[in-house]
Amino acid sequence: MSKYDLVIYWSNEDNAFIVEVPELPGCMADGATYQEAVANAEQVIGAWVETAKDLGRSIPEPRGRLLYA
Repeated sequence: MSKYDLVIYWSNEDNAFIVEVPELPGCMADGATYQEAVANAEQVIGAWVETAKDLGRSIPEPRGRLLYA
C-alpha cells in the first residue's frame, strides 16, 4: 500500500469512482467501486514510480496529510 495521498470522488460523467494522486503529476485511476478504484490506483502508482525510475526522474516523497486541497 502506498503512502501517497489519494483524492477519491464519484464521477457521474464516467459512472465510476475517480482517484487522483496529487503528488504524482498525471497519476489517476478509476473503478466501478470505491475499493476497485483504490486497488487500481495502487497499481498505477507502482507503474508511475517504475517509469520515473526508468527515465531517471525524481520521485516525490509522500508528504502525508493532503496539502493540495
